[in-house]
Amino acid sequence: MGNLLSSLPKTIHASLALAIIFFLGLFYGNGGFDFDTIFWSWLTRLIHVTVAIMWIGLLWYFNFVQIPNMPKIPDEQKPAIGKVIAPAALFYFRWAALLTVISGLILAYLNGYLHDAMTLGGGGKNTAIGIGMWLGLYMAFNVWFIIWPNQKRALGMVECEPDVKAKSARTAMLFSRTNTLLSLPMLLSMVAAQNLY
Repeated sequence: MGNLLSSLPKTIHASLALAIIFFLGLFYGNGGFDFDTIFWSWLTRLIHVTVAIMWIGLLWYFNFVQIPNMPKIPDEQKPAIGKVIAPAALFYFRWAALLTVISGLILAYLNGYLHDAMTLGGGGKNTAIGIGMWLGLYMAFNVWFIIWPNQKRALGMVECEPDVKAKSARTAMLFSRTNTLLSLPMLLSMVAAQNLY
């Protein structure tokens, strides 16, 4: 077991295999089910929730752990964060944001509420999920078009003057905080749409 858990790829593959075994048990234990729109909606929701957990989890990691603790790290150790940890975290952060948006839009389409949600029409569930979708789209835009370009300069992945680097770091932090500010209203809207209507 130690060998399995010592390797992240092995752990992820084992987790996926375990999930497939559970799925097959549910499938055959309940007499099967059709691979119809309901199935594809469920599968898309599973993907949506999985990548959304990664996205918001990393957003909160940056804002609750990395940013507040950077001043406490000795200067000689900071390059490890800027050159190794932050770029890796930002890779998963931005791609999870994109996959969350894509899977959310597909899910809304499969369930027949994409247009009403995007236009905030129909009230109730459609308005709630629509608010969450628009907040998510805005947050994903921030990730790709404001936070990521500024982080590349702040981390030295793109050459720039020291004053531009400092300004970029502050801009990235402020927009990351903006996304943190919007994360709870976005989650509230999504959960309300699923449970209150």
